[in-house]
Amino acid sequence: MVICCASFITRFALHFTQYASAAIDPPSLSDDTSCLSGWRLFPGSRDIPSTQARIPEEHHLARQAAQREYPGMDSIPSFVSAEQIWALRGERARPARLRGLYVSGNLDALAGPTVAIVGSRAASEQGCRIAWRFAAALGQAGICVISGLALGIDSAAHRGSLSVGAATVGILGGGHERFFPKRNVPLAESMLAKGGAVLSPFAPDEPAMPSRFLQRNGVIAALSDAVVVVEAAARSGALNTAAWAASANVPVLAVPGDIDRPKVAGCHALIRDGATLARNVEDILEAIGALRHPRGKASVQPCLPFPPDSLPAQLTLALADEPQYLEELAAQHTASTADILSALARLSLAGIVRERDDGAYLLSN
Repeated sequence: MVICCASFITRFALHFTQYASAAIDPPSLSDDTSCLSGWRLFPGSRDIPSTQARIPEEHHLARQAAQREYPGMDSIPSFVSAEQIWALRGERARPARLRGLYVSGNLDALAGPTVAIVGSRAASEQGCRIAWRFAAALGQAGICVISGLALGIDSAAHRGSLSVGAATVGILGGGHERFFPKRNVPLAESMLAKGGAVLSPFAPDEPAMPSRFLQRNGVIAALSDAVVVVEAAARSGALNTAAWAASANVPVLAVPGDIDRPKVAGCHALIRDGATLARNVEDILEAIGALRHPRGKASVQPCLPFPPDSLPAQLTLALADEPQYLEELAAQHTASTADILSALARLSLAGIVRERDDGAYLLSN
């Protein structure tokens, strides 16, 4: 297993160095407490004062200007120290990747299991559907989805979580008051309204820049228990997130696609180099299970017994004869699609139901 992980990380080296020109190599931790009075996310990033989360006056002026343009994003982000984040994440914390963040919203979702879903900004309709479906199922299973609030796959993942009322967390490539892309401000507001959070490693008035998106990718990997790449070209920034994850021993999964489509060439490269094949949500749940149970087979605690008149029990009975698609199950029950997805997620976590490659659901045994 050690040899396999080492090979995977080594084969990522070429991808990683393509995006590392901005001096974003993971820093080593010092034993002193200097990080309590200031912080540096990666070498080369500017120092930002964090004393009592106070923000300089010029940041307030920038906030006022931003309020005039985006009145919904009107809260001053708080600075959360690395120690606070490490305490929140517990044993999942990866302090070598994280020094501190500016936060709008609620960080409670980060205390539980998290999965990053990332991919192309110029995503296909199919890629967006997959990201949305994965995020919705993960949200129903109590897993927080993290992404970068970019267009394409990122937006689809955040919206998938919101569709089932789940909290989702977005990481910005610039400061809160220089929000980018502007068209996703309403999405960010919806995330905050649903109990999620918008985070940034940069001061509120820092503009988004290419090198900062690479640093943002490192934060996504640091806060995630697994990273799923849904659609990525050969030079996609999502590969940079996967490289950060691999260097921190975070499971990397990739969704396969048509071999003739350039937009999925990066996913195929990840799978070739050792990433786990993500055929369905069950594959992601297994990756999280393997993280929680490193000594044995990936597993989760069963949710049974279900009451005989409960929706999970009814779905189990419906799947007893043959596999069925979500649309077929919805036609047989009065429950909403969201409730059916939630029940299927519980059955999947219990090891009773699994999703087939073509999207049909069937009993595991």
